[in-house]
Amino acid sequence: MTKKKVPFLNREISWLYFNERVLQEAADESVPLIERIKFLSIFSSNLEEFYRVRVATMTRLTNLNDKTKALLGFNPKKVLNEIKNIVVKQERKFEQLFQATLINELAQNRIFILNDTQLNVARGEFVRNHFRDRILSNLVPIMIDLDKPFPELKDRNLYFLVRLSKKGSKKNQKYALIELPNDLPRFLVLPETNGLKFIILAEDIIKYCLDDIFYVFNYDEIEAFSIQVTRDAELDIDKNISDKFIEELKTSLDKRKKGKPMRLLYDTEMPFDMLSVLVSKMKIEAESLIPGNRYHRFGDFIRFPNVGSASLEYPPTVPLKVAGLHRTESIINKLAERDYLINLPYQSYDYIILFLREAAIDPKVTEINITLYRLAENSRVVNALINAAKNGKKVNCLVELKARFDETANIYWSNRLEEEGVNVNYGLTDYKVHSKICLVKRMERGRAVYYANLATGNFNEKTAKLYCDHSIFTAKKEITSDLLKLFTALNKKTVTKGFKHLIVSPLESRIKFYELIDREIRHAKASKPAYLILKVNSLADEGIVEKLYEASNAGVKIKLIVRGICCLIPGMKGYSENITVVSIIDKFLEHARVFIFGNNGKEEMFLSSADLMSRNFEHRVEVGFPVLDPEVRQEIRDIIEFQLQDNVKARDITKLNNNKYHKNRLTTKVRAQVQTYNYLKNKHQ
Repeated sequence: MTKKKVPFLNREISWLYFNERVLQEAADESVPLIERIKFLSIFSSNLEEFYRVRVATMTRLTNLNDKTKALLGFNPKKVLNEIKNIVVKQERKFEQLFQATLINELAQNRIFILNDTQLNVARGEFVRNHFRDRILSNLVPIMIDLDKPFPELKDRNLYFLVRLSKKGSKKNQKYALIELPNDLPRFLVLPETNGLKFIILAEDIIKYCLDDIFYVFNYDEIEAFSIQVTRDAELDIDKNISDKFIEELKTSLDKRKKGKPMRLLYDTEMPFDMLSVLVSKMKIEAESLIPGNRYHRFGDFIRFPNVGSASLEYPPTVPLKVAGLHRTESIINKLAERDYLINLPYQSYDYIILFLREAAIDPKVTEINITLYRLAENSRVVNALINAAKNGKKVNCLVELKARFDETANIYWSNRLEEEGVNVNYGLTDYKVHSKICLVKRMERGRAVYYANLATGNFNEKTAKLYCDHSIFTAKKEITSDLLKLFTALNKKTVTKGFKHLIVSPLESRIKFYELIDREIRHAKASKPAYLILKVNSLADEGIVEKLYEASNAGVKIKLIVRGICCLIPGMKGYSENITVVSIIDKFLEHARVFIFGNNGKEEMFLSSADLMSRNFEHRVEVGFPVLDPEVRQEIRDIIEFQLQDNVKARDITKLNNNKYHKNRLTTKVRAQVQTYNYLKNKHQ
């Protein structure tokens, strides 16, 4: 494809606009109060990861020479400045929401967050006793000598910078650091008074009790302000996987704790001279300084205790049944008749567990192949696979050790599986295995018959309660034959091509995707109906963006549902006049990847583990698979239609990047996630 300059929004900037949509949910008064607090928490956690990974990468790019920078197509330094400007504005909104949402609205519900200056005598005594009993012995204050190197601050840990001083004297000032232990409960519920509920945070407990820590010093004034460092989280790993890979990974994870500081978040109440000391000693650059409020690591607020009424949270969603599947009947036998679709989290994840458990004890099953990317803490998937190995089945399990931020957990599960007799493959040398596939081999009348589960989301029963994904059971030979070919290659630690029905990265997916779009272009040019409906988490691959612009210019009608990054700019004259983009942020995280092609009236649909990003095409093993069962295809199509009609939680993605809520001509309110649940309930119950 020719390398002409086409409209392309920088992915980092696009991501920040996505996180703004998360902040919108925190501001939405129709969202229950505790859920709004959780959205503030998600916004904060997202931003933290953004700095650890993306800003870290961007900072490295600033060190490139001018010639190499020119090849990037953007100026890293300029982008970093733009990032900071956007983040500072967002942090300001965050602070306003924190005050309005947390403090004021909680107070209206007779729930009060108290700080260290707001405790009466009785509550003060309760807090001090708690501090002495539960916290004091876990604190290790470090006295700072300004003539010596500054202590190394751990990534994302919370600290207090403390200053002890005498009135009228700057000579005898003493500085100290207090690290808050990671296992310290963040919230303490205080005794209720007259129907009023009180909560205090761990850092305010410590500030209230500073005298108990520094009693050996002579001072008139003690000041303490919270700080948090976010470090470069990219792994420094040799590309070549060797026998020592796990050890190398462990070493790299240890290094992650000491990566270059990307962001110093500080309490804006900190006096300038204290901040100056901190910046000077830590050698922090100006663009890495981010002003914040007194509370950092806001991600912990995802566990904010609801001490009020149940109406302050979304009511729990009861997972629905799938018509035709029963807990006491064989799932495998059912697949001989038709495919079955599980729509998560609306329908129960138990069906996937039951499928694996059935395979584990079925005497006719001889082999199970599966890829694992992210696992739940107490994984029932792993337990089912171990059970299968103990029952004499050959279990081949590919555990991706390079799953970002889950590396340590995956090392643990790998060791556990190996100990129990499972054949563990630690992944491929050059590619991350991101596919979500399982293939069961069963001997029937002397021949091998295969049953499969393919999904858009991980084999993770915890995230399956929060993420919207599609998972399909099938025994169709078109699918299972290709899967057998793929697993044969993966078990030999290699990749292959030549699949008839699956769209597999890294060797074929780009070519096949282009071919499918080109087919729509041909139909459009021949004045035949031509359209694309694509749903992904991220759209950031330049080649795909260019190809979609080409399709738009040919007259192909393109509807995109993109939750996160969208580098394509819709509505641009001469490029994207036939493209509309919406993004849905709601109670559940939209995670499914769905690709629909008009195909001149013979509509084709694919599900995939892959987003439309360069890494998914070039550097990962991803699996896209056709939806062949007409009933399953119609069900997904109906759900996609709800999402396209959403006028409650959908935002329009436009060149203005203002995240305005999507409006349409419908006279009724359509909230896709509510609509989907009700639709599935009526259809399957």
